[in-house]
Amino acid sequence: MDDKISTLLEAAAADALPVLRGVRDDQLTLPTPCVEYDVHGLLDHLFQVITNFQALAGKGESDFGTAPEHLAADRRERFAAEIDRLIEAWAAPGAEDGLTGAMNMPARTVGAMALGDLTVHSWDLARATGQPYEPDAAVVRMLGVEFVALAPTARSMNVFGEPFAVAGDVTPFESLLAETGRDPGWRPPAAA
Repeated sequence: MDDKISTLLEAAAADALPVLRGVRDDQLTLPTPCVEYDVHGLLDHLFQVITNFQALAGKGESDFGTAPEHLAADRRERFAAEIDRLIEAWAAPGAEDGLTGAMNMPARTVGAMALGDLTVHSWDLARATGQPYEPDAAVVRMLGVEFVALAPTARSMNVFGEPFAVAGDVTPFESLLAETGRDPGWRPPAAA
């Protein structure tokens, strides 16, 4: 697999979409590893992320300051359509070149942020709703490198928490989750 953002997003989408489609309506109020969001709030946030990163791929402006749309029953179809648009946006010629966004960050770094949000939030949702989830190894490898470099900035912006302490025998994905401040062993309170 090549390391283009669009190719990695395709792989991430193949793992994420079953989780997004598998969230039942009776699970929308469950807690997630992102303490500020329940399942519905995290779905709304992820949808906002996916649409904003489409604009960033085209060197447009994003708007993370407005409240995310409150998704309704058609969320499964909308997620699939918007993730397809995200992949297309990052596959466009020049999407990974130059700088993008209000922070004037390298476009490839911004693309890695989109990939990371899709991957990590899919894990959050899978854990919260009791679904299986294993991201593609190539996606995890790329994010492992990008997130270590991005972590200080992400922490200063309150996007990542402080690294979660893990033992030396964790998987690369567990290490990635810990880098974002997540406990890779997190389980819903009722299952603890």
